[in-house]
Amino acid sequence: MHKFINIRPFMEGLFDDRTTAHKAAEIGQAILAARSLRLTEIAAKMRGSSEASYKRIQRFVRWTDPRQALWRLFQEQAEFVIGDPTEIERPQAWKTEYVGTLQDGKTRGFWALLLATPYRGRAIPCGLLTYSSRTIAAELDSRNLNHFRAFAGLKDLLGERPLVLDREFSYLDLLVNLVEEQINFVIRLKLGSQPPKFWDSDGREVALTIAPGETVIHNRVWYKGKVCVNLIGSWGKGFKDPLWIMTNLEAKEGQRIYFARMKIDESFRDLKSLLGMTKLMNKKQQIMEKMLALLFLVYAIGLLIGEGLRDHLYGELIQEQELVPENERIPGSPCLKKGKKWKRYSGLFILLKQNWSLSAKEWQMIFSPALTSFLTIVQHPVLTHI
Repeated sequence: MHKFINIRPFMEGLFDDRTTAHKAAEIGQAILAARSLRLTEIAAKMRGSSEASYKRIQRFVRWTDPRQALWRLFQEQAEFVIGDPTEIERPQAWKTEYVGTLQDGKTRGFWALLLATPYRGRAIPCGLLTYSSRTIAAELDSRNLNHFRAFAGLKDLLGERPLVLDREFSYLDLLVNLVEEQINFVIRLKLGSQPPKFWDSDGREVALTIAPGETVIHNRVWYKGKVCVNLIGSWGKGFKDPLWIMTNLEAKEGQRIYFARMKIDESFRDLKSLLGMTKLMNKKQQIMEKMLALLFLVYAIGLLIGEGLRDHLYGELIQEQELVPENERIPGSPCLKKGKKWKRYSGLFILLKQNWSLSAKEWQMIFSPALTSFLTIVQHPVLTHI
């Protein structure tokens, strides 16, 4: 069933102009109700006729840029920043200028590079960049240059925080760029049939060999002979292959941070399966990016409210004298531990997909802390943007 979730107070904290905030809230609430980014489906959930609503959405994205508002979701207290690309398929978009072919060389689509900060095993988006094989060719550009622009835009916000990246980013040009920009990094290695080569300070090649259950560290080795990094590999129980990480931080610290980052993929699953990120059909890249940014703003609001709802419904009271490991306690709730259903469902899934009934007082106990947390995040100066 559809539940009315009033996101206007969140948007009022995000957009300085009150009228703009109310328009963003109207569209955002319709996105939550439609669980889709297709304009016709959003318009059908708005007040008035679908045709008039459709035009209101068009006017909003023409004159407002949610991409700038998205940067306000950068969490100042974040330990690290995540960069992760995802493929968005557009198989029927033969005439759309920004749609090219994906990594398989056949499927039509584009890449969305999401920048985010961690939040309770998920991630709160704070930046966005899109590109495709077609836009790269048209602009005499490259995937690497798009990555450089995204991360250079983060530099002022990052400070000493590391940038945490997956296997797509384990290439030499990017590493050289990060070192030049003095950006700390934690990157998982892409191994495959031709793994990257490392040499120690004596010029001997470092063998990336490891046994199941083992952890191996190689400090101060040279990636392709040009960038000095620390390497750590581990082969955990139940994993088919080992996981190798390179970083300019202390090796074990880099590994700890990477493991903390690994659940970003669950955020992408929520965006695709619960909020219809892949249903967008905009013809212009700029409009498409604005709609994606608006979706990410709505996702962040739903995430904060949903996590409070998950704690309330599926958190279990810790009994007196009961010893509960730290990782089994609910973050920020000293009296609650994670129940089975708490572990099984994301907060956004519970918010949007499950049937639940709360009193007005119970709902306010969930809504108010979520709003306070959101306003705490957005009410800080933003130093940069892509």
